[in-house]
Amino acid sequence: MSDENKSPEEQPSDPARDTDAAAAQTDAPEAAADPVDVLKGENAELKDRALRAMAEMENLRRRTEKEVKDARQYAVSGFARDMLTVSDNLRRALEALPEDDRKNADAGVAALIDGVEMIERDLLNQLEKNGVRKLEPEGQKFDPNFHQAMFEVPNTEVPNNTVVQVVQAGYVIGERVLRPAMVGVSKGGPKDAPQPQAGGGSEAGQTVDKNA
Repeated sequence: MSDENKSPEEQPSDPARDTDAAAAQTDAPEAAADPVDVLKGENAELKDRALRAMAEMENLRRRTEKEVKDARQYAVSGFARDMLTVSDNLRRALEALPEDDRKNADAGVAALIDGVEMIERDLLNQLEKNGVRKLEPEGQKFDPNFHQAMFEVPNTEVPNNTVVQVVQAGYVIGERVLRPAMVGVSKGGPKDAPQPQAGGGSEAGQTVDKNA
């Protein structure tokens, strides 16, 4: 009987082929991934993506809130700076009148002086309500972030670079300098000066934004 007519049971076995088949059967269970592990991996990846998206949204929310807050706070910067000119003119008008004349002024002039002073106070109060604060640098160490030195005053009784005179008041709006104070500083005193308090009001070392 020829080999072609033999039944499968009677066909001679091929050792190499049998070995490959056995190896394939042995490797098949190992190659098949565990569905639970696959799902766990996918779940971890999705969780990581969700956490990243949440973090990005939180950062975006914070940036947006800050931008909106800054826009509200600093939107009046130009208008407030113009109003400072009005305040300066009111102060000059009051200072132009000698002290003796103010004391001896009649009722009408005295009422006019009181009215101008009231307008000045009200203007500064309204500016303060909108975040504009007046600097009080006299007696503090000169700080170029808040002050503009106009001249030096020989003075050995106070530390060097101390503000001893304010020529024009300075103002800040929020954390930004609206207008630096024009000042005169001491010269010739000890080098060790007191620590500055950020323009005479804030804490020392405060970061200053000059973009107002």
